[in-house]
Amino acid sequence: MSGAALGIEIVVVFFLALFLLHRYGDFRKQQRMVLFGTLLAWYLCFLIVFILPLDVSTTIYRQCKKDNEERMAMLAVTAEFSNQTAANSSVLPTKSSPKVCYKPWSYIPDGIMPVFWRVVYWTSQCLTWLLLPFMQSYARSGGFSITGKIKTALIENAIYYGTYLLIFGSLLIYVAVHPQWQLSWYELQTIGITAANTWGLFLLVLLLGYGLVEIPRSYWNASRRGHLLLKTYFKAAKLMTEKADAEENLEDIMEEVRKVSESIKYNHPLRKYVDTILRKCPVDYQEKMGRNMDDYEDFDDKQNTYPSERSLEKLHKQVIYAVQRHNRTRVQWQILLDQALHLEDVAKNETSSTHQFVHSFAPAEPPSWFSRYVYTPTVEWYWECLLKQWFYRLLAVVLSLFSVAVVWSECTFFSTRPVLSLFAVFIQLAEKDYNYLYIEMACFITIFFLCTCVYSTVFRIRVFNYYYLASHHQTDAYSLQFSGMLFCRLTPPLCLNFLGLIHMDSAISHQQKEQTAYTSIMGSMRVLSFIANGFYIYYPMLIVILCIATYFSLGTRCLNLLGFQQFMGENDMTSDLIDEGKELIRREKRKRQRVEDGENRRREWKERYGNQRDDYVTRNRNTHSELKETNYGDTMNASANRQARYSRPSNRSGDRDRIELLQDAEPLDFNAEMLSDDPLESESGRHAGGRYLSMSSSRSRIFDDV
Repeated sequence: MSGAALGIEIVVVFFLALFLLHRYGDFRKQQRMVLFGTLLAWYLCFLIVFILPLDVSTTIYRQCKKDNEERMAMLAVTAEFSNQTAANSSVLPTKSSPKVCYKPWSYIPDGIMPVFWRVVYWTSQCLTWLLLPFMQSYARSGGFSITGKIKTALIENAIYYGTYLLIFGSLLIYVAVHPQWQLSWYELQTIGITAANTWGLFLLVLLLGYGLVEIPRSYWNASRRGHLLLKTYFKAAKLMTEKADAEENLEDIMEEVRKVSESIKYNHPLRKYVDTILRKCPVDYQEKMGRNMDDYEDFDDKQNTYPSERSLEKLHKQVIYAVQRHNRTRVQWQILLDQALHLEDVAKNETSSTHQFVHSFAPAEPPSWFSRYVYTPTVEWYWECLLKQWFYRLLAVVLSLFSVAVVWSECTFFSTRPVLSLFAVFIQLAEKDYNYLYIEMACFITIFFLCTCVYSTVFRIRVFNYYYLASHHQTDAYSLQFSGMLFCRLTPPLCLNFLGLIHMDSAISHQQKEQTAYTSIMGSMRVLSFIANGFYIYYPMLIVILCIATYFSLGTRCLNLLGFQQFMGENDMTSDLIDEGKELIRREKRKRQRVEDGENRRREWKERYGNQRDDYVTRNRNTHSELKETNYGDTMNASANRQARYSRPSNRSGDRDRIELLQDAEPLDFNAEMLSDDPLESESGRHAGGRYLSMSSSRSRIFDDV
């Protein structure tokens, strides 16, 4: 059972990281190296969070064994001393028996955890400082070859790497000029780890201070359905503006692509680059540009001016960004529209006397067995209209208590006598009874809450349109890799901060206790005493100021003053955007209602005249089979039979004509794949949209077209 817990958690964490990557990334369209790098970064960070409680329980067991060994050694010394003084004294000293150390159910044998943490930590550091920044620039580059993309990535990362080398060099000089220290590989390793953790802790406190307040408040606001509906209207107005801007930007970029495609003909040396750009364009734009191209017109270098390869790389980069942004805003608009319609349905059903939840529009997919037998309309009404708001309020209160405990512990974790950190008190109480299951659950819940506050901020934060994690497979490669970098840089200092909260890090608590395997790979932080005894202890206290600023929405107010519209309760701009969003939702609702009415009419046409059409087809098939079975040897009889079969009575002619007329009037489904504007394409088999052979799908290598 000792290694089973470790193996199970390794497998579970992998599928958790894979699920999140599937939700935000796109396995079918995005490049494999991007997906692999992001998955590995997320997986390693989640693995540290899930495995660290096992390391804590194992360390407590080792501490118990160490205390017993010291106690046995003291008893041996005491026994020897008592034997020597037995003749001179009639009173023998009392002997205390050693404590019984119970092995935890998830005990990990010695030697496994140090190697495991060393592999996980250094792999994540190589990802965040070397591979992912390079892959970010590589994916964002508009180059057409691997060499060109690598060159662009190296140039962009020169300044990036130089900044961190400057920080590392400053710490190295500090250690070199200190008279008591001599530089060694161990000390250089500690300096590098300290520099990385210092940078991560600086960012960690900022994100944690925001998440400790915003997460409980978000659940409390979710219980206020009126507030949530107004905020949804506000988001709809902003998203529609962004969606219109994305469409306009895409049209401008496609116009530039069209001009370039018309100027560079099929036999031009740069034509292969234009074909690569065209493959990144939407299909409808490819078809429009393909119809106006003449494949057999030669280029003339004397009369025309052609764009350079560098300008084509810039255009390629713009096309990738514009298409990704357009698709993202389109999908987000549909999701936000569904949320607004659902909130409006909840508001309407609150006053329902039948206690049956009624949707304004029927779901697009057929109901599953869960909806038919478990989540019935009655259950849905009680959950959406009664229970859900109270559940969110209770959850918000519990999360608020956790936030208060974290803030208090962050300000007092350096005090060991008395112990003021609440999490350290809980762990030490459980340590006396060796309740390892409680220790692991308490550690997991605490570190999971800290990670939720930090990671959720990473998922919510948005740096204009360059970094934006969007669900439903709409996150671009740059944002995925940037999130992997942030996770790898935030997780090690977060775990060290957690170990400091429970007094398991001797570099901060200054206690002579058994070190965890995780802190053993960090080296002794006392090499840089001004960081271990100063920055690591006093900087987390700033979380109080950040929580106060977040509670009063100072950041939101500042952004609103700078011209970035933010949702605020009492503001003229907010009210205008709410009204605009409400009108947009009404318009989309009417549009969806018209589509649903059209589907209902189409269904009525089929139900009313489908049987007559089937009877008509059946009669024709029977007539055709009878014609085949006729004895053609008798010409006169066959002619008479054919004449009798094909003669139409006057009373049925009008009915059949009416049926055929109604069949033509029936609405038809439009299928863009079956439509071809050029009849020559369907007859001669020519590629639609004027595509060249170089534009056809080919087997791509692992680094091609990131």
